Amino acid sequence: MICFLMESESQDFRVSGPSHLTTIDWTNEHHKRSVAASLVKGVYVVERDRLQNRKGSQALASPWWESFNFQMLRRLEDVDSSIFGAIYKFIPPASHNNLSAGGCPCYVIAFRGTITDPDSLTRDLKLNVHLALNTLHSTPSFEIAMKAVRDMVAPVGSSPNCPNVWLAGHSLGSATALLTGKTMAKTGIFLESFLFNPPFPSALIEKIKLKKVKLGIRIVSSTATSLLALAMAKKSGDPFLNLSTWVPCLYVNPADHICSGYVGYFEHKKRMVELGVGGIERLATQHSLRGLFKSMVKESEDSEPLHRIPSANLMVNSTPSSGLKQAHGIRQWWRPDLHLEPILYQYN
Repeated sequence: MICFLMESESQDFRVSGPSHLTTIDWTNEHHKRSVAASLVKGVYVVERDRLQNRKGSQALASPWWESFNFQMLRRLEDVDSSIFGAIYKFIPPASHNNLSAGGCPCYVIAFRGTITDPDSLTRDLKLNVHLALNTLHSTPSFEIAMKAVRDMVAPVGSSPNCPNVWLAGHSLGSATALLTGKTMAKTGIFLESFLFNPPFPSALIEKIKLKKVKLGIRIVSSTATSLLALAMAKKSGDPFLNLSTWVPCLYVNPADHICSGYVGYFEHKKRMVELGVGGIERLATQHSLRGLFKSMVKESEDSEPLHRIPSANLMVNSTPSSGLKQAHGIRQWWRPDLHLEPILYQYN
């Protein structure tokens, strides 16, 4: 799945930002989601400021984080100097009290998606190709992101549930956030994660209208994957047990073909359990046919598909949208009239 859609919404916070949020209640999920999405938007805009040489009073980025009492500590730059992420620090206002402080982060690490500007497009498209080939982990940008996350987690403590550091990303950036969060979870550190429109590589199956056909395709795929994994003796214990404790929030729009596959992915897992063949699906979840075939040729521990996660808090946007760009955009996630259908999937 390659995310070519550009992030083309207004960059002016006063025009398109969640300016209705004048006071943040950190126990309110709508507020937390809106702030996380705004910080991701801030990464988009700070890169736009760089590309268009907007400085001082002409720059548009800072309201996207300063409006919520955050300071940008550091920009995460790729090898071509493009800004693909940022580290934010929360600066409590004078009116901040213990009641409103519950649930707020100390730091947020956010990643943007693709920008179709000539100066950034080449690098972004290369990252999209790596994403499609399941080799995002081998890119310099991921190494930079991973180091940033580890560096920020270490000072605030290594509690298994680390509310002090959030991860957030949109589109390609949500893939980066997912991969960093997944990597940390394997070490026992579970970061609160806000993944907006995360790319799903097999989303085209959602275009099939007949539910029985889709179910049949998924059952055949799961069975074939499980049998091949068993034949190759790939399973030793259950590597998903530790990872299953991490429950990232996945924000998806059914009208967005880039991320809509997650809806069917988790529905299928639930359906397989209801059919009494949850064991097949649990094994299939840990592998992909492509990864297993690659391992038959050359053993590789990196063949695990990025999108294969055991647990998630799936947030489905049921608000009508006017088109694909709106369905894939970041702006939808702070709309005051947003209608979400939350579905919790817990691996066991």
